[in-house]
Amino acid sequence: MNTLDANIRDNTTKGQLNAIRKNGDVPGIIYGGEDKNQKISISKKLLKILIEKENFLSNILTLNVNGKPQNVLPREVKYHIISDEPTHVDFLRVLPGVKIKIEVPVNFINQEKSPGLKRGGVLNIVRRKVELKCPSEKIPESLTLDLDGIDIGESFKISSVKLDPEVLPTIQGRDFVIATLAAPTVMKEPEKPAEAEGAEGEEGAEGTEAAAAADGEKPAADGEKKEGEDKKPSDNKKPSEEKK
Repeated sequence: MNTLDANIRDNTTKGQLNAIRKNGDVPGIIYGGEDKNQKISISKKLLKILIEKENFLSNILTLNVNGKPQNVLPREVKYHIISDEPTHVDFLRVLPGVKIKIEVPVNFINQEKSPGLKRGGVLNIVRRKVELKCPSEKIPESLTLDLDGIDIGESFKISSVKLDPEVLPTIQGRDFVIATLAAPTVMKEPEKPAEAEGAEGEEGAEGTEAAAAADGEKPAADGEKKEGEDKKPSDNKKPSEEKK
């Protein structure tokens, strides 16, 4: 579990908030449960390291607030519209028995053991995250789906995921699909052997000659001219004499 040091902040104006950010810290708040909300500030450098890690918003971490540890769940991070730097972060107290809604990432393992992927199949991921409702102390880090032995045409549904009895998907009433293993989108046609192509060409030539013979025509021999070729009107004829 990741740990962050936090300090209680006591500010009342926007200028004081900006001063906290200029000092390299990020304002935040801890809420939830019967305790009052706590205004805190944490190191922006350390916060960015955690944000860059996968699944920051679905992992519980420990905040040492003025030396007192408490488990929290990051709920929202606000960013500067231009610099994209974090400007505020909200944390929810993790209390036993309190159920919360949270999106948990889906993780796939044993891709190399899938016969469908070996044959060129494509893993279509319908849901990269699944929203769950569960006690805060039982939040799974991820939903793991095993591709070992999975072939083309098979699919993963929420029913194929092993969950704690107290952990339930927020979508109820249907066994929704998380991912499918589909056939390749483009099937490559095998090339024809060169001999087969040559044979087809010869058959095509013979077929042309046969068709010509059926129409009563003979193929022109070398040196012969077809009827009607190169005929010109005779210039030897004299114009007929005019009748007197």
